[in-house]
Amino acid sequence: MAERIRSYSTKAYIDGNTVRKLRPARAPEKGERQKPKKKVSYRVRRNQEKALQVNLPYVLMFTVALICTLYLCINYLQVQSTMTTRIHNIETIEKELEFLKSENDALETRINTSLDLDYVYRVATEELGMVYPNKNQVILYNKTESEYVRQYEDIPKH
Repeated sequence: MAERIRSYSTKAYIDGNTVRKLRPARAPEKGERQKPKKKVSYRVRRNQEKALQVNLPYVLMFTVALICTLYLCINYLQVQSTMTTRIHNIETIEKELEFLKSENDALETRINTSLDLDYVYRVATEELGMVYPNKNQVILYNKTESEYVRQYEDIPKH
């Protein structure tokens, strides 16, 4: 680091990053003017003091505003907390629904695979004496009114 030597009157000072900077207090020179202090009238000073005083209506208005702000903040936090709780509950219920759906699908698959159709056919034909219908015993018809068949409705004839 470059160091500079300054000389003030008879003493020499070294400026640098490790040396403390000592400077004498600067005295105003003869040609320099000091700013004149403004003289404040009594009336102005009294008005300033009144403006700085806190009176009862101001305190009441400030208290009401503070209470309203506090109420709004607390209400906002309660609503936010309620929403967070509800969202968490919805997520929990959705997880439970997904679990129940997967469990239901697994049970349905297990039921479908546990049925032995050959066993059902053998029991129906051998033990119960059931037989397949002939082609002339089966009547097919198209019903266009609705997609379901009523039990007691008349069967159309060909």
